Amino acid sequence: MTTPHPGPTTQPESTIMGNGNFVVDPAAPCVPARTTTGNGNFVVDPAAAGAPPETCERSIVLPCLNEAETLGVCIRKAQQSLRSLGVNGEVIVADNGSTDGSQEIARREGARVVDVHRRGYGAALRGGIDAAGGRYVLMGDADDSYALDDIGKFLEALRGGADLVMGNRFHGGIEPGAMPFLHRYVGNPVLSCAGRLFFHIPIGDFHCGMRAFRRDRVLALDMQTDGMEFASEMVVRASLGGLRIEEVPTTLRPDGRSRAPHLRTWRDGWRHLRFLFAFSPRWFLLYPGLVMIAAGLLGLTWLAFDDLTIGGLTFGVHTMLACATAVVAGLQVTGVAVISRSYAAHLGLLPRSARLEKWLERTTLERGLVLGGLLALAGIACFVLAVIEWGSTGFGELDPVSTMQLPILGMVLVVGGAQLAVVGFAISLIAAGSRPGD
Repeated sequence: MTTPHPGPTTQPESTIMGNGNFVVDPAAPCVPARTTTGNGNFVVDPAAAGAPPETCERSIVLPCLNEAETLGVCIRKAQQSLRSLGVNGEVIVADNGSTDGSQEIARREGARVVDVHRRGYGAALRGGIDAAGGRYVLMGDADDSYALDDIGKFLEALRGGADLVMGNRFHGGIEPGAMPFLHRYVGNPVLSCAGRLFFHIPIGDFHCGMRAFRRDRVLALDMQTDGMEFASEMVVRASLGGLRIEEVPTTLRPDGRSRAPHLRTWRDGWRHLRFLFAFSPRWFLLYPGLVMIAAGLLGLTWLAFDDLTIGGLTFGVHTMLACATAVVAGLQVTGVAVISRSYAAHLGLLPRSARLEKWLERTTLERGLVLGGLLALAGIACFVLAVIEWGSTGFGELDPVSTMQLPILGMVLVVGGAQLAVVGFAISLIAAGSRPGD
């Protein structure tokens, strides 16, 4: 059975929590007793909220910013789903500063209101999830586009052992006019493909806003984003944390609002992609860097001693200079990839890689300095040979086209050696900070 619906005249005053992030009705049911933390996350003050009843199994969290047109029907659908499933639960409206009376509508419909002062889609959801009292949490939008009247499949998957259950709108059905053309055929497919490629997550709809999860498992992920990229962060962190992720079909309908949605196609799409890149230095930095190094070295090898003619096109010293640039840039990008991946693992942002750690154990500062020094000496030798060749002609006027091969090779070797030494130094600092007692 669902929680009884309190009337608006009996609603207690809201209490501001010690962290200033959101307020919660002290007498509301299903509020978890948790202590306040200082890390900026949304938490509930147990002295104000009280302990939750053990029978609260499911919390439905709806982020809200001026959703007066559709909020009431969403709450009623969610409550009816809880009743039809025989689940004792609650509906939480995580309000993000509405000025159209959404809070009063939510209270009148019997929902619990959590006022989240930090702005953003992700911030509102984090506040609502932290305030939830159910073992399981289902989140969905308050625009009446998601099937809040059909949540049984999500609960069934959670009871079956899943930690995160994603909705798939492409499998469940997208009604005409429910999703813009650009989102349906470009944005969602591209971002979902990137998520599967970068993190090996077998999810077909990476950014479905309707999903359910075990509250304790998601809170342990310590998510940080405040904007729309929260949807990506949840899936990525769940995958990196080894959570069991499943997918069920769900329906998307045209939303019931008369105004434009909060989602901004290009801005929010870029924020999602930026987050995926930030958590995957392998794809964003390492692989592109290795490709640049390989292509540059291939060109340098061909052009080190003579021009190369293919199909009437002659590649000479100018092409060699471009190849040298590719090698230098590739070394820089690859070095940053290794350093950022190692440091992210050190901070706990990414899981530790046994293969990377085994390689880093052999990549000591001394070895980096020795290898970098040898490369730099080889580069200096190229410059010396170039000077000797110049001297053999009486130090006269030089022809850049015929005399630049050795200086270009010398530059690549000297710069590459210096970069290897710097990367070795940075990795040694990270390793030193990871040792107990340091």
